[in-house]
Amino acid sequence: MSKALIPSGYRTPLPVYEMQRAIEFIKSNFQVNLSNALNLRRVSAPLFVETRSGLNDNLNGVERPVGFDIPDVGTEAQVVQSLAKWKRLALKRYEFNIGKGLFTDMDAIRRDEQVDNLHSIYVDQWDWEKVIAAEDRNVDYLKRTVRDIVGAITETGEALSVAFPSLHRHLPREVYFLTTQELENRYPLLTPKQREDAICREKGVVFLMQIGGVLKSGIRHDGRAPDYDDWSLNGDILYWNDVLERSFEISSMGIRVDPETLDRQLTLAGCDDRRTLPFHRMLLAGELPLTMGGGIGQSRLCMLLIGTAHIGEVQVSLWDEQTQRTCEEAGVLLL
Repeated sequence: MSKALIPSGYRTPLPVYEMQRAIEFIKSNFQVNLSNALNLRRVSAPLFVETRSGLNDNLNGVERPVGFDIPDVGTEAQVVQSLAKWKRLALKRYEFNIGKGLFTDMDAIRRDEQVDNLHSIYVDQWDWEKVIAAEDRNVDYLKRTVRDIVGAITETGEALSVAFPSLHRHLPREVYFLTTQELENRYPLLTPKQREDAICREKGVVFLMQIGGVLKSGIRHDGRAPDYDDWSLNGDILYWNDVLERSFEISSMGIRVDPETLDRQLTLAGCDDRRTLPFHRMLLAGELPLTMGGGIGQSRLCMLLIGTAHIGEVQVSLWDEQTQRTCEEAGVLLL
């Protein structure tokens, strides 16, 4: 069975040349809107980090990072899986003040990703991080930031529809907020993914909060590493994708752990061995700024705003033979 599901009657919204123009427009326009909305400045970011630094993202703890040796430097390195920890350290090193933040283009390889319409082994996203005050570590500040991001997405979509009239797509501005426990209470008989589909179909755009902890049912809605997001102050921005008729994650984000939260979540996750890593020692000692941040998928945003059915229409990656055959038969060009 093919991992790609192309809706019946689907046609790629733009010719390939125009598709490239639209992708360029979205990426250049959105990063300006995002930086203005959150007071961010662009910085350069690493493609790889030293293995023993503890800076690489462990994601759900099972994904294998791509590693390699660097003989002339005398060390081992890993291709980043995300920049969640690196960004926080950069804010300290680059002397960012409260209320200011950074964003960067993050390119990652996640070789264990299960590829389908939305997932590729190549990850491209805007990673952002911002210094906040202690009094900003609350749900209201988190919600306000989510609204700012959704506003930036809407503004980019509106500008795109002017530049490319055939791509006029309605995106809701009003965000619906709820926690994973409230979602489970609402749809107790559905799986976590089915719950996301149901609430996004109803509300259009949703911020699903408090991801990582165990729910009353005894399961987790989804996994989260214990050493960047505070599981009580995080969430995912989800849209209803009318092309694929399913929920569609654009961003994972949150207020980051402080020393007390990191101490608790490392124990809950069975990851106490990380306490000895340089990054974690600094954080536990209170030597890093309080921050919030997240990642916003570049190819995901292009999919949403252009209206494509497969992520391979807006980014270059590698696909299995059945996926290539399914897309070819449907007239879908994988870049």
